[in-house]
Amino acid sequence: MTGILAEETTRIFNLDSQLLFDALFLAVNIFLLFLVASYFLFNPVRNLLKKRQDMIEADIEAAKKDKEDAAVLKSEYDEKIKAADKDADMILAEARKNGLAKEEQIIEEAKAEAGRIIDRANNEIELEKKRAADDMKKEIIAVATAMASKVVSGKIDADIQESLVDDTLNEMGDNTWQS
Repeated sequence: MTGILAEETTRIFNLDSQLLFDALFLAVNIFLLFLVASYFLFNPVRNLLKKRQDMIEADIEAAKKDKEDAAVLKSEYDEKIKAADKDADMILAEARKNGLAKEEQIIEEAKAEAGRIIDRANNEIELEKKRAADDMKKEIIAVATAMASKVVSGKIDADIQESLVDDTLNEMGDNTWQS
């Protein structure tokens, strides 16, 4: 019975010694294959993944740095825009100031020109007054000559002389003597 019992103990699970040896050999071979695959396949893949992870982290860091640089550039750009707006306001203010100065200059020139025109008109008025006075003197001389010829042509008494002066004045009109 001991022989049967020993045989049955080795066959407890219906496994014979050859199958156990093959299973052990297969397990050792799988372990060795795992070590070889780990050395030739898994480690390079791990290294590749590590490099890729490092590259991604570097890209993330570069992106953060680029974002910070972009923020700095944006703030500089905003400052430049504000400075440009201030410069534009200063240029417009200067243009307005120059426009007002030019306007004042034009007004002064127009006033000076108007003054010259008024002076010329006053001079022409004075000349016209002198001409009118000369014309009046000529008329008075003509009247005096006409009166003198009448006096000489006939002896005139004081009543006739007064009537001649009145007639002459009526012929010349009242407006002539008033201006």
